[in-house]
Amino acid sequence: MIEFRNVTRSYGRKVAVDDLSLSIGPGELFALLGPNGAGKTTTIKMLVGLLRPDSGTVRVCGRDVSQDVREASRVIGYVPDQPFLYDKLTGREFLEFVGQMRGLPPALLAERIASQVCNLELGDFLDDLIETYSHGMRQRLVFAAAFLHDPPVLVIDEPLVGLDPRSSRLVKNLLRARTAAGASVLMSTHLLSLAEEIATRIGIVDRGRIKFLGTKAQLQQLLALPHTSLEQLFLQLTEGNHQPARAQGDGAVTAVGAVVAAENLPEALPQADWRLAADRRQPCNMTADPDPCDTTASDVQHQIGSADPVGRRPTEDV
Repeated sequence: MIEFRNVTRSYGRKVAVDDLSLSIGPGELFALLGPNGAGKTTTIKMLVGLLRPDSGTVRVCGRDVSQDVREASRVIGYVPDQPFLYDKLTGREFLEFVGQMRGLPPALLAERIASQVCNLELGDFLDDLIETYSHGMRQRLVFAAAFLHDPPVLVIDEPLVGLDPRSSRLVKNLLRARTAAGASVLMSTHLLSLAEEIATRIGIVDRGRIKFLGTKAQLQQLLALPHTSLEQLFLQLTEGNHQPARAQGDGAVTAVGAVVAAENLPEALPQADWRLAADRRQPCNMTADPDPCDTTASDVQHQIGSADPVGRRPTEDV
């Protein structure tokens, strides 16, 4: 339900995302990993319509995000790393505002708010002004707002920032439940332990290019380090911005810097030389409708800034 096809985005001479091609299907929780400046935030902002790609296409449930950002936004629930909230509203008033913007009927909106209050344990502070909330309370409220319209696609940037252990467990359980119900989830995170725990597939990006697509087990197999943590594997693959060498033979692992996809592993493993040139080390209860893309709220006027100011840079990593 999420598709990037040959997507490139630059800021002046800085190439933030370089020819990205990636598909994330229903029922998949995809973790996007990478060092600071790797291109994760730029990738997410293009997906939700806050930035336009210089070239290539981004599609959500078949909708071209650049050409029809409002239609695409109907099927997306977005949790940014730095959410904006209205401090002079209560949590309940904020959720009612978001639901009305999404076009939810009053009775359905009340039902959805009650459900999210229960799921995210918001009841103790829902009717307090948001200006009194801690960071963790704000983050849980933003998750509730993202889930209100029951989106088939979730885009989450650093989901556990500021959450205590109990709140973190709530969010992880909700993401698992949404995935089990058929949603597509793209999660960007610096917490490798989170990706290791809940992601069904991971992508490691460095300098705007995907370095690996697959599961942790496949990455361990590829790097010939079967009993190593994801953190060690990640560092092995990105440390010093080293890139895989060209494989011999049929080129299953192709030119330097090319993606190593999981489907290419059987051919790549017997042939790939993964010695790094620098030091010669060997490296490395929710339900869903049958067609979730068609079950979003109608006539939503959700404006998420499709315009792309010239030269604007993201506030965090690009």
